[in-house]
This record gives sequence, C-alpha cells and structure tokens, in this order.
Amino acid sequence: MSAAECFELMSRDGDSVLHRFDSHAARDPDRLFLLYGESGERFSFAEFQKRTRQMAAGLAGLGVGKGDHVCVLSPTAILPALAMFAIWRVGAVFAPINHFLRGGFLTYQIADAAPKVVIADAAGVALLQPIRGELPDFVLAGPGGDIEILEGDDPPPILLAPSDPAAIIYTSGTTGPAKGVRLGHRWINQYCFNSRVLNTPEDAVHCDLPLYHVGGAFNLFARAAWTGCTVGLWDRFSASAFWQRIAASGASVATLLDVMIPHIMSLPARPDDAANTLNKVHIQPFNANHHAFATRFGVDFMTVGFGQTESGSVFGAVLDEFPEGQGTPADLWKGLSKADYRQAARDFGRPLFDGRERLPKGVMGAPSPLFEVAALDEHDALVPEGAVGQLCIRPRFPDLILQDYINKPEATLKVLRNCWFHTGDAVRQIDAARNLYVYVDRMGGFFRVRGENVSSFEVESVMLRHPSIRAAAAVPVPAAVGDEDDIAVFLELESGAEADLTDIRAYAEAEMPRYMRPRHIRIIDTMPVTPTSKIEKYKLRARLIAELEQEKGGSQ
Repeated sequence: MSAAECFELMSRDGDSVLHRFDSHAARDPDRLFLLYGESGERFSFAEFQKRTRQMAAGLAGLGVGKGDHVCVLSPTAILPALAMFAIWRVGAVFAPINHFLRGGFLTYQIADAAPKVVIADAAGVALLQPIRGELPDFVLAGPGGDIEILEGDDPPPILLAPSDPAAIIYTSGTTGPAKGVRLGHRWINQYCFNSRVLNTPEDAVHCDLPLYHVGGAFNLFARAAWTGCTVGLWDRFSASAFWQRIAASGASVATLLDVMIPHIMSLPARPDDAANTLNKVHIQPFNANHHAFATRFGVDFMTVGFGQTESGSVFGAVLDEFPEGQGTPADLWKGLSKADYRQAARDFGRPLFDGRERLPKGVMGAPSPLFEVAALDEHDALVPEGAVGQLCIRPRFPDLILQDYINKPEATLKVLRNCWFHTGDAVRQIDAARNLYVYVDRMGGFFRVRGENVSSFEVESVMLRHPSIRAAAAVPVPAAVGDEDDIAVFLELESGAEADLTDIRAYAEAEMPRYMRPRHIRIIDTMPVTPTSKIEKYKLRARLIAELEQEKGGSQ
C-alpha cells in the first residue's frame, strides 16, 4: 500500500475520534460500548454520549471553549474516560495528570498545563486543596471542590479540525522536568490507526492501562470508540483477575506490557487456560516468551512495534502464533478471520513472522507507509545497515506527530532539528530489503519501570532535595522480574551527615510516585567522575550489577 493510499484510508472518515464515536452512537445507540469493571456499570453508546454531553455542557457553563486546557485527576479510570470526550465536545484540550504524583511533581505539572478547569473525584480534590495556593487560578470541579457536579443541557456542536489540539500528555525528559506533549486530533487518529485496521466492531477491547498515558487513553480506549466496539475498562492491571476480566467483557484485544506476561504466566495452570476470547495481544516491548504465553492461553496473533507519545505508532509486525491451526476456540472467536487478518496485515505492509521461530531481540517490524524513518548518527547522517543509530522519523503528511512541548520551545526545536523528529531511542536496521528494524536501547538518561518512563534527572532532583545528600546518581539495572528496569541510586552525603537508609527510603516514599522509588540505594564516599567532572554512571552500574550477581550466586 502506498503512502497516499494509507493516508486516504486513515483520514477518509475524518480525524476526530469524537465524531466517529457519535456516528456509531447514531447508528447503533443501544449497543454496549463500555463496561466499567470496577463497579459493574455498563454504558451503551447512547448512554456514554449523553453523559459526556451533560459534562460538556457543565464545562461550557464555566466558560471552557476551544483550545482551553482541562486537567483530570483521579485514581479511577471512569472519570478520565468520560471527561476526555466531554472536553473534546467543547473543543478543549484533555490534560490528564498522573494520580500517583505528589509534592513538586504534582504542582509542576498542573502549573505547567495552566488549566482553566481541573476535574477530579474526591481523592483528587483532597490532593489539590492543600496546594492550591501554590498554583495558578482554576476552577476545581468535583466533590468538595468549587463546583460539585459538571452537568447541563447539550453543548453547542463543534467542528474539530485535524490540527486542533486534543491532548497534553506528560512524558519524562532526560535533562529537565517532564515535558507536556501537545497532540492534535489527527495524531490520535494516526496512533490508533495502526491497530484498528486489524479490528472490527465485533471485537472487544480490554483496557487496564492508565488513561494519563497514550497507550490506555488512545491506543485502547479511543481505538474502541473509533472502531465501534465494546471496551472493558479497569483502574489498573491485575494478574490474578486478568482472565475473569477478559471473560466479563468478552475481550478479544489487549495490550500486555513487560512484566504483565510473567505475572500472568505465574498463575497456576488450568486445563481450560485456552478457553477464552482473547485472540489478539499487543506486547510492548517484544517478549521472548510470547509463544509460550500464546500456546498456553490460545492467543492466535501477537503484535509488536514502536510507539511513543511524541511520534505515535510508527512500526508494526505480526507474530502468527498458530500458522497451521487456531488457538482460540472457534465458538469464542471474534473479529477478522485468521485469513482476513493475515491479508489485512500484508495490505498495510506489516511483516508476518512465524511465532514458533526464534525472532531477533527487540524486533519492531517495519515502518508505517505514513512515515519516513532512518537510523542516524550524532550528526544526523545515515548509519550503515546493521549499525546502531538514533531512530529518527519524518511524517509524509501534516499533523501526524507532536505539535510541540508546551512552554519549552528550545526542547521542541531540538527534537525537530534538521527536519527529523529525534526519538531518543537506539535502533538497528537488520534487513534493508524488508526495511526491518530492531530496538536496541534508550539513548540514555531514562529508564522503563512498571510501564512508565522515568527520568534519571527527576530521580536525582528529588534525592538532592534531602538535606543530607550532596550528590546523587540514578542508574538502571535489570529488573528482578521482566525485561524492564529497576532504579538504583548512588548517594554522596554532606560532610558530617549521618547515613540513615530508613530515613532516605521514607523520604523517597513521601516525595516520589511508587514507580519512581529506587529499589537499590547505595551510599558511597565519592562519585567516580571524568576529567570534566561528569559522573561515570557506567562504573556505578557495573559495580552494582556485579554485587547483585554475587548475591544471587551466593543464594543458590
């Protein structure tokens, strides 16, 4: 498929997921759209549409209009889901806040987003009330806030253009505070397009990823709304309840991040493990145990790729786990037939791999026709085939990638230099004829922990606010479970300070979200540095890995 044909197919129904959802609600209003598993609430397309219109009318009554920022803060998934569509109904910008943030992280993000309104539940309101004096003015909507309930009559209809801002999603930076990535409505279309071309309205999507990140909000929830299928929504992942949840919504589609697979595989085996509706799973990152998982649980297709907040979904490939048979029972099958699924993958240039064969570590597949991609060196020159370079992308059509980092023009210019978007990730092209790439590593400075990008800068900044700490260096080490990272921090204390690890851990618990807290803390006399006084983190990491390996060997 050519780039022009791909773009025409992506945009033929417009670029607004809100308008696509409303078209499904008009055509099949009584069909189940959303099962909120935590409470058992069920919303038809018409009911979800009505609730979001009422909330939108409440926002309009507060003067919220096109381009205004609206933050959402809640540990539940249902409030952000409703608020997201309500915000779009008045042309405003959905700016969800990670509900695990505390202290300076929370005040920074809200101040940076500069919302006109913050929508919160009781827990979110309780977090915000004590710190409102440190924040710019906004209306706090929620139990105990300035206004208890957002509701009203239908808001006036609004036309959303492809380039209109739709969301601000925060992502960790390596040399400064978290950056708010401004994304347009076409970006959301592009991001879920790579996945939805392999889905039909007969599918059901399982969503247990947070809606303050793009994976949960757009690749899962918005994809279901665009496709016109049912979505089962949960506040967080649970391995022990995973299969009961799949059964509750009849889900055929899910995304599993790193440690989710080993956690599910650790459940006691049952003779009916494969008797479920889940036949399509996206895994991020590539997991070498994918076929063992697919064989045990009867998952016919797994997909891999590369995506991020700024670029959206750029790469993809399909792992055909049962090329000569079928894992999912025929009476439980949903979506495209196996033959049609394979053909759709081929039509969109998606490589198909035999899931039984050994695949390269970090396989990402091939790029979407919508993008030009390259592995470049530090001077933005092309590296030879097989060499490692930074993944850089160039959209072939307007409005496919981020618009900017809000309030950070220098950072925006830096990542877009020389007319390339620089992802910050190291890749290698392994097959030029098929344009296949593998993911190698991050370019440096941030880690992947429990599905979150964690900046070494942010970890170190928090630790350095402790009065006894003079210097801090955060490094990643292989996680005890899965293929992600655990965080280790090396600390140099102020002269005369007492080393109290209990106090330091308590400080980290109070100041950091759970996923950011160091698993390993080491106090050292002096940091190893280069002649230009840069900390040699590779030495600290190597020292700790050797220590952990020795401990592991001694316990065997």
